[in-house]
Amino acid sequence: MNSQKITFLFLLIFLPGMIFSLPRFAVQQFDNCSSCHVNPTGGLIRNEGGFGFGRYLVSMISPRDEDIKLSPKISDNILFGFDYRTQYLYSQEKERTDFQEMTGSVYTAVELSTKISAVARYDFIQYIWEAYGIAKVLPNESYIKVGSFQPDFGIRIDDHSAYTRGGDHRLISNQSTSNGLIYNPFYVETGIELGANFHKYAHMTFSIGKPRSSRTLTQDPVYTTRLEFNPVISKIGLSIGGSYAAVKTSYNTSLFGGFLGVGYKKFALLAEYDMADNYFGEDIKSSFLMAKATYRIITGLEAIIRYDMVDPDRDTEKDELSRLIAGFEFFPYSFIELRPQYRMNFEENSIDNDAFVLQFHIWY
Repeated sequence: MNSQKITFLFLLIFLPGMIFSLPRFAVQQFDNCSSCHVNPTGGLIRNEGGFGFGRYLVSMISPRDEDIKLSPKISDNILFGFDYRTQYLYSQEKERTDFQEMTGSVYTAVELSTKISAVARYDFIQYIWEAYGIAKVLPNESYIKVGSFQPDFGIRIDDHSAYTRGGDHRLISNQSTSNGLIYNPFYVETGIELGANFHKYAHMTFSIGKPRSSRTLTQDPVYTTRLEFNPVISKIGLSIGGSYAAVKTSYNTSLFGGFLGVGYKKFALLAEYDMADNYFGEDIKSSFLMAKATYRIITGLEAIIRYDMVDPDRDTEKDELSRLIAGFEFFPYSFIELRPQYRMNFEENSIDNDAFVLQFHIWY
């Protein structure tokens, strides 16, 4: 394997989800992702509320010098933002270290009116783009989204290597398909999404789209729906819901599952369990699990632990893959994040394939 292939392998195993928001902030703040992002389902460019949250409330030290006017607005109706990530990593399996550029995304959002916005993202390192319009013209701030975007399925945690997202993207497995679900950072659909807000604490989305990687107009579209409830009970923020997707792969594939989020003071828990029919093959039933707990030690420093599991065939014994990830998220200064992680991988035939990752993230 040449050095380019090794670098690409590292990239897809350890690359975090680049564009996603942090859903645990929503349950801790008794809110939803749209409070901080222009995109109603979270991720991509931050609105003024999300910009202020990142500047003042997340970091250990925040600049409050009023002589420096920081704002995501470049005019009255145009927002600008960016994310850049790079990382250092060591792999036991490869017995080597590496440095990588991971993502460099620029965003813009244009308010065409009080109800209509246009959003665009371009990743100049990974050559990925999204662009869509949002029209909040339905009752109760419900909306219509049209363009190219990631569909709303499950919990969009900010690490695509979770098996409920993209997994290892078929590069460390002998399987003919990815060992995670289709929702890696490279997966985008072109279509339409409807979002309904039934109540302050009840939201539903439904989308019809075609994967942008497909060049044929005859491919069956993907149908995705998600229902979420966000009640607050005795100062405990909750997120409870489920998702379903009908995907035309080599088979008629169905994805469905549930998720749970709990936020209380400095603690947050996110968990998702998904099942798939005909995903790894015809008449094969699979399952995927993600559970992540975080605790804020002090402002700007959080301890993280996450467990991932995939069972490619529930009728076959001892084919599961799982791993435990432990580390910290450190925000020393506004718009700067350091993320050290140690990743322990478990499989039936144990091998030395643990890894240490130190990620660096700046954003605006």
